[in-house]
Amino acid sequence: MRLIILSVNLSLVAVALSAPLYWGFSQQGGTTKLIGSSFGVLGKDATYDYVIVGGGTSGLTVAKRLAEDPKVSVAVVEAGGFYGLDNGNVSQIPAYHTVNSNADPDPANIQPLIDWGIITPPQDGLNGRKLHFSQGKCLGGSGTIGSYNRWADIVGDDSFTFDNILPFFKKSVQFTPPNQSKLGPGVTVPYDPSAFGQGGPLRVSYSNFYQPISPFVNKAFAALGLKSIHGFNSGKLIGYSHITDAIDPQAETRSSAETSFLAAAIEQSALQVYKQTLAKRIVFSGKRASGVQVQTVGVRYALTARKEVIVAAGAFRTPQLLMVSGVGPQASLSKLGVHTISDLKGVGQNLWDQPNFGLLYPVNVSTFSSFGNPSFLNEANDNFLKRQEGPLTNPGGDIIGWEKLPTKYYSSLSKTVRADLAEFPNDWPDLELLPSVFGPPDPEDNFAVFLITLLTTTSRGSVTLNSIDTEDNPVVDPKYLDTETDKQVAVQAYKRVLELVKASGYTTGPQPPPPTSDAQILDLVKNGTAPFYHATGTCKMGKQSDANAVVDPNGKVFGVQGLRVVDASIFPLTPPGHIMATICERTFYNLSSNLEVTDLFFSPKKDMLAEKIADNIKNGE
Repeated sequence: MRLIILSVNLSLVAVALSAPLYWGFSQQGGTTKLIGSSFGVLGKDATYDYVIVGGGTSGLTVAKRLAEDPKVSVAVVEAGGFYGLDNGNVSQIPAYHTVNSNADPDPANIQPLIDWGIITPPQDGLNGRKLHFSQGKCLGGSGTIGSYNRWADIVGDDSFTFDNILPFFKKSVQFTPPNQSKLGPGVTVPYDPSAFGQGGPLRVSYSNFYQPISPFVNKAFAALGLKSIHGFNSGKLIGYSHITDAIDPQAETRSSAETSFLAAAIEQSALQVYKQTLAKRIVFSGKRASGVQVQTVGVRYALTARKEVIVAAGAFRTPQLLMVSGVGPQASLSKLGVHTISDLKGVGQNLWDQPNFGLLYPVNVSTFSSFGNPSFLNEANDNFLKRQEGPLTNPGGDIIGWEKLPTKYYSSLSKTVRADLAEFPNDWPDLELLPSVFGPPDPEDNFAVFLITLLTTTSRGSVTLNSIDTEDNPVVDPKYLDTETDKQVAVQAYKRVLELVKASGYTTGPQPPPPTSDAQILDLVKNGTAPFYHATGTCKMGKQSDANAVVDPNGKVFGVQGLRVVDASIFPLTPPGHIMATICERTFYNLSSNLEVTDLFFSPKKDMLAEKIADNIKNGE
């Protein structure tokens, strides 16, 4: 194992911007639409039917669906801009999605145009380490049947059972099967076509490059006793399979809310976007939300909402905006001089995330380390630009696995810990195993990361106000490994990842001596654990009788009118699997190397929620 940091030359590849939203105009049937007509006049008060705060996955999904009605006016307020312009082409190329994601709190590692730069307080469960928690500031596998049925039970609404939400998962998607001719002979990608939709704006497919580690990974998972299944989008996770990616198969570039929902809305509707515009507070007339006070380059003005204000600013910014506007725990708000409009003690509480760590090893197959070889990189560039194939089309791996903690490790847990795990549904995996090809660029040697993520965590964090100004980041305290349950499971997970390394058969060179005690393992894990960037739950959905609930099953905020929340903050739990992030900036942290790996693997939980609530709004619910 080596201590390294992955870096990528931002000028390696120049990709032409092709989405209509980057052009000066678009034309349909001979009629010209100017791109500027889709952007609100900054600094000027305006009125719309719906004002949506947040231009990420949820916000843009809801915006597009509401704007489909030409009689409805919709505005989206987004503090950032276009990631495809503000971050060069690295935000478009699947293999480069590690860039700008780093748990290191050093400000030099943060790209301020696309990231809020949130730094956590010292984490007691991680030996006092502070972490950079990436959160996208820009435009732009599902869980299990049991996890969504649990969601339905918590909120008292059967419309959230898996069978009932499956149509909303499908609605967002335009699925393209794997291109077997480009993957090469002998490569078979099993999948369930019934799990995917057609006709949605978000492109979902498979990479056109099969990683050299993948045949070894297949054999390793089988050797560890995992069962091969046909993908992770049918309500089943336990087993191993190929992963679907948010990739546009035409150019093999990343597909996001910006390139799908926003691009389509700009072409097809009168949606108005206010970019580089920060929501300062929600304006109330009595108990009714009547608009949003916003600011663009220091100029404040008001966007009035005739019908609703819809907040989709994410698990950190949404509770912050609610609290500075007077919706939250009265005891805390009073200390900051904020008048309370609705006393909801659950705002900013119940923060879920899934901690992860991993190990870096030298390997005997080609990985992303080969980008350090100029001839390899030149060939990869050529394949990407001219043939839409090769390693740059791949986000870092093809096959992942999910499992309950094997019996020999489960039996080492205390009785109390086993009782905690038993609270999760039977089909909810404890661990996610992610062998990947991420490694430091090297002209000669190759390295790979073996990652593992904890999914049945019991630690819960919080989001609190740092000040009453939304220009200041809130205090985000995830409290990783805060409970004895999470610590014991992490130790056993470490032992399991060592088994995966041994079974893989592609590591090479001298292996580091394993830790000799659980205490040593726990210390290693504490020093290497980092966010999985699946933060949810800070404005949890629930029954009105639940004192910690913030919104009802339609996303309506308790205690006020005309205010709704539609983003991951209202998840009452974090289902296992991946949630579709605004710019897919979710990072795996390598315990042994400081290597960061963001996640492009597709699982449209946010899309599902936004599609469902948009449908409810259009139906008058």
